[in-house]
Amino acid sequence: MSIAPPPRPDAETAAKPRVVPAQFIYPFILVTTLFALWGFANDVTNPLVRAFKEIFIISNEQSAWVQRAFYGGYATMAIPAALVIRKISYKSGILIGLGLYAIGALLTLPASHFMSFNVFLVGFYVLTFGLAFLETSANPYVLALGDSRTATQRLNLAQAFNPMGSLTGMVVASMFVLPSLQVAEFRNVEREAHPEYAEMLPSEVDGRINEAWETFTQANPEAYQEIVSHDLGVVTMPYIAIACVVAIIFAIFAVSKLPDMGEEKEQLALGPLVRHLCNFRYLGGVVAQTFYVGAQIMCWTFIIHYGMTLVGLSAAQAQNYNIVAMVLFLTSRFICTFLLRFLQPGLLLGCLAVGACCLILGAIFLHGMPGLYCLVGVSGCMSLMFPTIYGIALDGLTPNDAKLGSAGLIFAIVGGALMPNWQGALIDGEGMEIGGRMLESVRVSFVLPLVCFVIIALYGFFAQRLIGKSANRSAA
Repeated sequence: MSIAPPPRPDAETAAKPRVVPAQFIYPFILVTTLFALWGFANDVTNPLVRAFKEIFIISNEQSAWVQRAFYGGYATMAIPAALVIRKISYKSGILIGLGLYAIGALLTLPASHFMSFNVFLVGFYVLTFGLAFLETSANPYVLALGDSRTATQRLNLAQAFNPMGSLTGMVVASMFVLPSLQVAEFRNVEREAHPEYAEMLPSEVDGRINEAWETFTQANPEAYQEIVSHDLGVVTMPYIAIACVVAIIFAIFAVSKLPDMGEEKEQLALGPLVRHLCNFRYLGGVVAQTFYVGAQIMCWTFIIHYGMTLVGLSAAQAQNYNIVAMVLFLTSRFICTFLLRFLQPGLLLGCLAVGACCLILGAIFLHGMPGLYCLVGVSGCMSLMFPTIYGIALDGLTPNDAKLGSAGLIFAIVGGALMPNWQGALIDGEGMEIGGRMLESVRVSFVLPLVCFVIIALYGFFAQRLIGKSANRSAA
């Protein structure tokens, strides 16, 4: 009777590679801090769409230019950043990104001083030049820090810290920015002065308070200017604070030694690169990422409008539900990272997108708090999407090709620049009657993220089918 020898340790290790190898733990932790940094910038800015609408008395479509400027910076700088990073180290790209981040944040100071909405937009635009450098550097760098078989799981782990920064930004907006605005105080005073509002629909109350605010600003221009000056000073505070934090992170990166994971010394071979990227997995990933970012920004930006207009909440109260959504997003990110050990990325992506579609339908058709709960629940489904699309699209590329390949996926953040304006235009418009039932314009506007999630589901299922066929061919 023979006894089979025990498996060799090296064979076992090869079969189950570590998500983050021991020699890369420090650079992984350091780079992961960047994910939290851009999460903070994203989500301290989202509530400003509603705040600027009231401070500057502009339409929802005009105030959504905050998102067009913010996410437009990604689209403008993604490809130039990738071309620069291809010729320098990832570390140098990160340092450039941190510098631009700090400059953009500090531009909110002159914007507040001159009380200029357009200067705020310029500041957000420059800030996201920096974020484009950071994301174009950090995402492929994390993918390269270990075995390719654990690349998507590793990126999901790093991306799990992004919502921690987002959550911090939301808490700052909810606890320190929105409640401190004198515009919010005016709305509270109006509610207390009109007890009859308790018997009206929230959408009607919101409209009447907006009319009262416009009447007040026209009758009291000097008082209005004082309110604007005060509120813009409040808005600026978190950006000055984050500029200081970014400066500290810049200094830490400057003195830290990071392993080089593929600095390009040769000229760009455009033909082979195009051939590597011209496939459904990559091009479909860029399309899916565009619609995902658009859906995410729409759901998180206009949850405040949903809560204020349809449920009757204050801006700070509605932002608290955004915080609940982010906690759910963060929790789900860790859960989904664990599930990726057992489920294929494309399959899980498609299933979560289908779940998001169902919840968006609930937000459209359910009244009161149930509809708001559905909108909050969408965040649990979104948690996996960005890094998983990213990992599927770049799978199989070399580190240097991934630098430029990642540019297309960062450029896809342009979805966050375009779609919120379209949703804002729908909110400014009239409602719609469906099946004999009148839906408010805010409800109708969420058809846009519904369409986005349908497209993401199709990409997930088709990508999984292609990956499965490729694996079968390799096995044969």
